[in-house]
Order: sequence, then C-alpha cells, then structure tokens
Amino acid sequence: MTGPRKLDRYEAPNYLSRYRERRGAPAGSDENNGTVTTDSTPLYLRRFRERTAAAGATTTDAAPAPSPTVEFEGARFTPALAEATRGKEIAAPVERRSSERIVCEISIIRHGITQGYSTDAGLTPMGGWQAHRRGHELSRRWDSGDKVRLVCAATNRARQTAEQIYRGATDGLQMWGHDVELSEPEAIPELRNFGVWTPDGLRDVTSAFRQYQATMEKLERMAVGDRPRWLVEIDRFYRTQLGGADPIQMWLTIPMMYFEPPALCVRRFWRGFHRLMAESPGHRRIVAATHSGPMRAFATWAHGYDPGEPLNTEEIRVKLREGGRTAFVSYRNRVTEVHVPPADEFPAWEE
Repeated sequence: MTGPRKLDRYEAPNYLSRYRERRGAPAGSDENNGTVTTDSTPLYLRRFRERTAAAGATTTDAAPAPSPTVEFEGARFTPALAEATRGKEIAAPVERRSSERIVCEISIIRHGITQGYSTDAGLTPMGGWQAHRRGHELSRRWDSGDKVRLVCAATNRARQTAEQIYRGATDGLQMWGHDVELSEPEAIPELRNFGVWTPDGLRDVTSAFRQYQATMEKLERMAVGDRPRWLVEIDRFYRTQLGGADPIQMWLTIPMMYFEPPALCVRRFWRGFHRLMAESPGHRRIVAATHSGPMRAFATWAHGYDPGEPLNTEEIRVKLREGGRTAFVSYRNRVTEVHVPPADEFPAWEE
C-alpha cells in the first residue's frame, strides 16, 4: 500500500515567478514584448500614448468634420444628447401617439443626502451635488418652449434640493441651448412628509422626533406616570429603525393610530398636482422635491406592491394623459397605467 500523495511544490507559482522577474528586471522593461526601455513612464500611460499616436496617424490634416445630428419626429439633436437621454421606458408606437397625448409630466424626486433626521437639517455637500446633477439630467428631457414649475416641501432638505435642481437645470439648459421657462423653487403644503399627531397638533415625523426626545427624557428622569399613546407609537417607529428594520414598511403595512395613513399622502399629492395644473394651465412639466415616505406610498399605490425605498434624488415619473382621467406612473423600470383620482372626489372621512 502506497503512502499519501506528496503535494509539495518546489517551483514558484506563475504569478510569483513573474513578480520576481519584474523585480529583477531593469526599470522600464516590458514583459509583454521582451523589450527594455529607459523610460520610467507607467505602462498604462505608454499604452494610451501609443493608441493615440496610432489613431492620429490614420487621420488627415483636413479640418475636422462637424458632428452629425440626429433627426427624430422633426427635432434635431446631437448623438451625445440622444445617448444621454436614452431610457428604458417603453413608448407608444408612432401610430398611437395622437391617442396617447401627454398633457403634463410630473417628476417626483426625493431630496438629496441630508445631514441628519433628528433635526430639520439641510443637505450635505454630496446631497447638493446629487440634486444639481439631477437638475442637469432633467434639463435634457425638456424641449424649447416648455414651461416647467418647480415646487418642493417646506423642510430644509427638500427646499435645498429644489434650489440645487434649479441651478443644475439652468446650467443644463444653457449647455443644450434650450429655451425653457423654469420657475424658481416654491414650497407647497401638499408635498410635506407624512405627519404624526402630537399634543401640539399634526407635525412632520422629523419635527415630532424632537418633541419625542424631549418628552421621553422628562419621563425617564422623573419616572412617574404612563407614557402617552402617541409617544408609544413613535417610540415603536424609531426603535424599528434603530434595530436595522424598515420603519417605512411598517408604516405602509401596519395600521398606526397616530400616524398619517399612506392613502392620505397619495391623495394629498394628487390634490397638490391638480391645484398646480389648474393654476398654471400652460405648464406641461412639474418638478416636485419631497420625501421618501410619501413617494414610496405613491409608488405602492400605483404598482400594487412596495417597490422599495427610493434612493436620494431618485425619481417617480407621472405622465398625465389628455382628459386627466388616466396617467402612466414609471418607477424603477416599471410603467403602470393608473386612474387619476379627480379633485372633487376626495372622500371626507371624518365627516
């Protein structure tokens, strides 16, 4: 009976032998073609210069030809702009465009990265850059002659997001040469975050957190009395977040007696959009900077399932069809046709 196989290796692995060869070779050697040079330029830079020189040798000294333009449905634009604006959204066939006429396009955008949620803080530098970039990207989709109304929630993070979107869109319109009428940011109450009932009235969930902290500290210090019921619910909400779970999912799926229901947030959004369209009949586009909770409720209502938490400056696109009865809602590469709740049919539950 033979013994176990020996697995000893006397030769170095290939990667190690090549490393030793490079260490022992003079500076500037090229192991691929076996040549030795005295140039200490990095290999990647030498390769780039060689490719550039080879491409330059094939061109003539004539003046460069102007960049070609692409024509589509009577509009002309450069291939760079066509590539930048290409999306995955499914469009209607040309023969159905007349019946699928879009009268208003609404872009619901989450705020950028904020400094924190324990106070009404503004954006971080990265959040400002995100919003500026989103505004620049939005300007690519706008055509000359469009009228765009820019609105936001009243919080600092949403307001600063709208301001950066305005600056980015202004830079983009100047770059693309589009003549678009863009309004300055305006805060409207319909875009606020979902609220929590407190003894001081309905408050934004971030604003209620400050009152929650102060009340909890007082109760723990004094150690007397029972906690109010609104405090128990908001404590449960934030402890879910601190435990690593998803508090917005809990808000969407579990009835909470002191939190504004998700359905009311969706109706509030539509009430605001109806008002904006009535006030500005010539504006074909609306850009709304708001918060992730109501956005997630809006996407869940439209698609019939929870598509997940929107990222910072992620967008939900709503295309309202002619007549205002139906619309297309697109979010994360899924498009759903929805029936738009009319402005005069919002139920008054408390009556």
